[in-house]
Amino acid sequence: MARGNQTKGFEFLLWGLSELPEQQSILFLLFLWMYVITVAGNLLIVLAIGTDVRLHTPMYFFLANLSCADILFTSTTVPKALVNIQTQSRSISYAGCLTQLYFFLTFGDMDIFLLATMAYDRYVAICLPLHYTMIMSLRCCILMVTACWTLTNLVAMTHTFLMFQLSFCSKKIIPDFFCDLGP
Repeated sequence: MARGNQTKGFEFLLWGLSELPEQQSILFLLFLWMYVITVAGNLLIVLAIGTDVRLHTPMYFFLANLSCADILFTSTTVPKALVNIQTQSRSISYAGCLTQLYFFLTFGDMDIFLLATMAYDRYVAICLPLHYTMIMSLRCCILMVTACWTLTNLVAMTHTFLMFQLSFCSKKIIPDFFCDLGP
């Protein structure tokens, strides 16, 4: 029996949405509407923060990064789900699944790391108000966001490389509409 990963040439079936034909158009419109609203809302937040000089503070810097991460996070899964609904195809290649998993983990973890960074920013603002501008300088904020991006990429790469080592021989059905660690 050959050793190693034997799964390079097959596809997974994403089985998370309804199979009923009458629900497909409703699901497509619902997913499309939510996706457009999410992207437009986050783009408006980034635009407002970028254009208003009064919003060039650490809290809004982190909020703009969170909005960018949210746009990328939703863009990882929803477009593939829309294509699957529209074309009635549920398949995703092994490489496509691992790629989607990597970006899903990266941007999902990025939200968590940025929220922790924002919590630290608010802690400094409340507990050390006189030292706030010195502690939360632009250099420090950029360093914190860079650390968030670096750590999330390392975590996602680790999970993705570990998934690459597994072999998937028996069950190729994923009971969801995107690739995730559990399924």
